[in-house]
Amino acid sequence: MNHVVIMAGGVGSRLWPLSTPEKPKQFIDVLGVGKSLIQLTVERFIPVCSPENFWVVTGEKYVDLVKEQIPGIPEDQILAEPEGRNTAPCIAYASWKIALKDPDANIVVTPADALVLKTAEFADAIGKALAFTENSDAIVTVGIAPTRPETGYGYIHASEAVRGKIVNVSEFKEKPSLETAQAYLADGHYFWNAGIFVWNVKTIVKELRAFAPQISAVMDELKPSLFTSSEQTQLRRLFPTCDKISIDYAVMEKSRSIYVIADDLAWSDLGSWGSVKGHIKADDEGNVVVGGDVRLFGCKDCFVHAASEKRVVLEGLEEYIVSESDGRLLVCRLSEEQHIKEFSA
Repeated sequence: MNHVVIMAGGVGSRLWPLSTPEKPKQFIDVLGVGKSLIQLTVERFIPVCSPENFWVVTGEKYVDLVKEQIPGIPEDQILAEPEGRNTAPCIAYASWKIALKDPDANIVVTPADALVLKTAEFADAIGKALAFTENSDAIVTVGIAPTRPETGYGYIHASEAVRGKIVNVSEFKEKPSLETAQAYLADGHYFWNAGIFVWNVKTIVKELRAFAPQISAVMDELKPSLFTSSEQTQLRRLFPTCDKISIDYAVMEKSRSIYVIADDLAWSDLGSWGSVKGHIKADDEGNVVVGGDVRLFGCKDCFVHAASEKRVVLEGLEEYIVSESDGRLLVCRLSEEQHIKEFSA
């Protein structure tokens, strides 16, 4: 009854030039471990879900990458969006399909491009959440115990500050200022929102009908073509008409049956070069190198990501990102990494 839906349609533009619209970060071995982020995501969920119950929602142009990197996934469970419409339509499309195949399905929805280092603890938390939602109308989201006053993540305010226990969510908070993030950290009842959700398929369909009726109406019109030869044609016609809205705004902030299970899972969304750097062993000078023949002289706290056949020589740099991929080169101060999306536009 357990199913895992992997959302793999993002572009990851803040990791340019490694991540591009042609091959975004979820399909790349960002960490230099021999596996792409989506492969690591599948591996993480094997303890709680049979391989035949994995689903991937991605862009049409990434379908071949999914087939190549996750060869065991059934072809009709690779859902190809004709265009991105944010997470609510993505989740609705997967939910309507799963409901046809398994009306009692218990579902985990997860991004494809995050990192979890404490995989045993993560599997335990997901298992608890699945048991909780199996025969209830509850929605459980995964919270991450914050380790710093992070301004780049949304937060979940919980009724109790108990790790590893499922508790009520009081409210969701947008990305805070540094001062507010410091207050959240000191309070102890606030957790990072990892964007991982657990629910029964009947629950999410009901909630979408209640709070996102426009998207639900589109899915109802699409439903007769699901698992038929006309599905992709009808999807191209109907999917772009869906409201472009996140599941957080569409459902999570409106539903009255939201819970959270939070813990220290060594999680990161790997949304920036700095976050990637923090998860790879550094040398004595704080430099991190992935790939290439990289030679550093007098460099400190730099992150260098190079193609394996390239020689890179750097001298005298401190707190810089240097990344080369397919003829594209980035040299940027770590302090300015939030602007990489603008720089590369």
